[in-house]
Amino acid sequence: MTTAAGALDLPTQVIPIFEGPQCAPDQLFCWDWFTTNWPTILGPSLVQHVYITLIAVVIGLVISLAAALFAFSRSWFASGFLGFSTFLYTIPSLAFFLMFVPITGLSLTTIEIGLTSYTLLLLFRNSLTGLRTVPRSAVEAAEGMGLTPNQILFRIRLPLALPSIMAGIRVSVVTVISLATVAASVAPLGLGKPIFDAIHTVFSTELISAGVLTILVALVADVLVVGLQRLVTPWTRARRTS
Repeated sequence: MTTAAGALDLPTQVIPIFEGPQCAPDQLFCWDWFTTNWPTILGPSLVQHVYITLIAVVIGLVISLAAALFAFSRSWFASGFLGFSTFLYTIPSLAFFLMFVPITGLSLTTIEIGLTSYTLLLLFRNSLTGLRTVPRSAVEAAEGMGLTPNQILFRIRLPLALPSIMAGIRVSVVTVISLATVAASVAPLGLGKPIFDAIHTVFSTELISAGVLTILVALVADVLVVGLQRLVTPWTRARRTS
């Protein structure tokens, strides 16, 4: 799909809105339609949705973590960035997406700007809270070993802040997955596309299929993030079992 100049481009194929067996008009769910259109409509939309989510969360995490590290010892920046990210979070999603259309067009870039902006508050606040709530005893022990302030920040505070950071990632992932369906009203990408198509054509099978897949993506993503959190913070499990 061709997007505005300079915009991120997500390869897609032109696919029909509907193909496959004719289902009864009053049929709530047509399994034949689902199996026939999975390779051409639902499958590609699912892949796009995951792709869109990963880009937004990764970019948001990089920006938020860098901002949190910079703001750790600079209260003026912490207050300013927190206020800015809070303001972005309060903007209605559809209005936020449409606000950038004149600049970046109906493209993936427009979607990612909006979705990334919604992750900043959650990720920045959790990252900064995690850095600031590291036990004083751990910091004093590191100081006694002769570690510099920067070494303490990256070797002690940042690893111990991981549970809080991962909690922010968990909420951000689910938030982005849900908002990405709304973003399809700006650019026809992700699982939001078949949802909007189904609303316009009043076709319940497509609506149910895309809606259920969106919920499943959110559930699977949440489980994966929880598993990753357990993997990178093994000391939290040891603390609970002791």
